[in-house]
Amino acid sequence: MQTKTFPYSGHLILLLLILIKFFLHYNLIHPSYDLHRDEYLHLDQANHFAWGYISVPPFTSWVSALIKLLGNSIFWIKFFPALFGALTMVLVWKIIEVFKGGLYAKILGVVCILFSVILRINILYQPNSFDILAWTAVFYFFIKYIQNYQPKWLYFAAISFAFGLLNKYNIAFLAIGMLPAILLSSHRIIFLRKEVYISIIIVILIISPNLYWQYSNGFPVLYHMKELSETQLVNFSKVDFLISQLLFFTAAIPVIFIGFIGLFYHEQLKPVRFMLLNFLITLVVFIFFNAKGYYAIGLYPVYIAIGAVFVEKLFRGKLLLYIRHVFLILPLVYLIMIYNLIFPVRPAEEIAGNSEAMKKMGLLRWEDGKDHQLPQDFSDMLGWEELAIKTRKAVASINQPGDYILLCDNYGQAGAINFYAGGLNAWSFNADYLNWIDLSKEYRHVVRVVDFEDREEELEALKPYFETAYIFDSINNPLAREYKTSVLVFINSFIGINEIVEEEIKAEKAKIAGLKE
Repeated sequence: MQTKTFPYSGHLILLLLILIKFFLHYNLIHPSYDLHRDEYLHLDQANHFAWGYISVPPFTSWVSALIKLLGNSIFWIKFFPALFGALTMVLVWKIIEVFKGGLYAKILGVVCILFSVILRINILYQPNSFDILAWTAVFYFFIKYIQNYQPKWLYFAAISFAFGLLNKYNIAFLAIGMLPAILLSSHRIIFLRKEVYISIIIVILIISPNLYWQYSNGFPVLYHMKELSETQLVNFSKVDFLISQLLFFTAAIPVIFIGFIGLFYHEQLKPVRFMLLNFLITLVVFIFFNAKGYYAIGLYPVYIAIGAVFVEKLFRGKLLLYIRHVFLILPLVYLIMIYNLIFPVRPAEEIAGNSEAMKKMGLLRWEDGKDHQLPQDFSDMLGWEELAIKTRKAVASINQPGDYILLCDNYGQAGAINFYAGGLNAWSFNADYLNWIDLSKEYRHVVRVVDFEDREEELEALKPYFETAYIFDSINNPLAREYKTSVLVFINSFIGINEIVEEEIKAEKAKIAGLKE
């Protein structure tokens, strides 16, 4: 039963849903929070162009450069992840069009994306938002390709995959899951077509500068993966991964499973029946590597689109139209139910005082495997501006001739200081800052930002090598992940600071290149 609509009404509805998304994204974080520690690092990459970084490939630095050009304001920092999320919605709409889905299916698919974990992902300026977009784009263009085997669609898929790799290597799991699924389907004939190999060449050409950078720098991605496995992934079990999959798109689970059924019974969906095997293989690979749950989020938008198409076909007729309404309303209802749990819309003190529901859902569990007062991401958005202000005052307290070097324990500290107290040039031996430390000046003073548990030991160890040494101040917010992080000041060195820093840089780089402990 077709419902008559005004011309372009579908596009107007899509535009309205996109506007709702942008409105939500500018109102999902309480103003008492700072940016997230990762955001500071990504923003600082705009000041250090390269074809690769220890933490991520280069794509994020290009977006950061655009943000910097636009003024480096919070508006633009929040705009781009929201934009990538909105474009993901558009691609889901377009995938449904490919399968001849009607207006209801399009709205259902987009609503399931809008009111899902993707809304949570998109509030932070991290590579994850573009990662999800890139996965969805590859699926869209590949589905277009197998409709009529027009090479251009495969080339578009290759370009999307290549830029996905330049954003986050996680998208390699897409290829790992899709390749065997295609080989086991009737579509394996595509490997006899020359455009497949041209597409591989396109991918290699686009990512080759980053591959060369990895080679020239001793493949830091391997060290990064090893470190991640030993410090974070070890605290996540395979059961945790599976449970998280159910939580990410809870309200859309019926749609996804109906889509799996539709792959066998809907004529428009039968050509992509291999997608069920692709889904299973990709999840198994993620489980095998003990991946974090959110690594797989990019897999789901295409299956939500498939499900929306079959829901529309399955529930027809006057009596069944009411069930359609349930599918549409469920994502919004679910979001309202968990709104206060997954978004930092309340001050941290208020959340910490009423966090039992969060604890039951496992939201207070951090990467260290322990429960804390706030979700880790929330705690990672506190104390940074306070740290920058106190560090600026610490630098001003030196009041002695000669240059100083500002060294931090981690990239969050260095990035936050550079963001809020521009001109101080904070560095660290951690993450990408290792490659950015400026040794063109002869330093006489040192300002150190250190974790609380290390400050007394560091003060006593370095005090004999400086004329003056003291603890200047520390972060006072007990809910910040950086609580009690301290600023130490060392004035008028008796030793060569530059030589010591240079040796430390060499040692860290050797550690990365050799994958040593």
